Amino acid sequence: MAIYALLDFDTLKKYNISIKDFCLTAKGLKAKILQYRDKNSSVEEKLKRIKEIRKYWKKTLIINDTIELLPYADGIHIGQEDLKNLCKKFNLDEFEIIKKIKNGEWRVESGEFQFVNSQFSILNSQFIIGLSTHNKEEIIKANKLPLDYIGLGAYRPTSTKETSNILGEKIIELIKYSYHPVAIIGGVKIYDKIPAKFKVVGSDICKLTSIQLKKKRIFPKK
Repeated sequence: MAIYALLDFDTLKKYNISIKDFCLTAKGLKAKILQYRDKNSSVEEKLKRIKEIRKYWKKTLIINDTIELLPYADGIHIGQEDLKNLCKKFNLDEFEIIKKIKNGEWRVESGEFQFVNSQFSILNSQFIIGLSTHNKEEIIKANKLPLDYIGLGAYRPTSTKETSNILGEKIIELIKYSYHPVAIIGGVKIYDKIPAKFKVVGSDICKLTSIQLKKKRIFPKK
């Protein structure tokens, strides 16, 4: 089970942690994927932070929701409501939307989908697409979509996102219904052992980073 690090910018501000320190801690934990989530900043501010993240994180980078930033990352994680809104906006079904995002057919300049040849991520492959799921029905529906993984949760209550759907140990049974790799989301801790491909850890990495920084201040290098 690999760590999928969630860099939530509001949480970094709460703990007074820099992007550099978070990325270094995630690397030290041998995280495989990093997702940048930022619900309150402008697209321009987010782009500056993505460029900073790229200085310290050379592995897979996923952005959360903001499709305009897809050309600067390796993939995107979207929620159920975000997917519905895209379907409504472009009058396409969920399969078509996912396929077009995956193939890089989104054009920032025009703010619409267009057919583009070889518009791929920096990994020189199709973009990675993840979708949040919360129950059996959404998992089964996601099985029919050309996704690379699903996020499943919430595992525990979390302070970074409001949720009334806490799955707890029920999550172990729900994993079995997915045809896609599963990333457990919501209140996941670094040392949790869950039979899924990924565990998405955010606040716990921030806490560890904060402890490490305090130790450095107490015991400065000579």
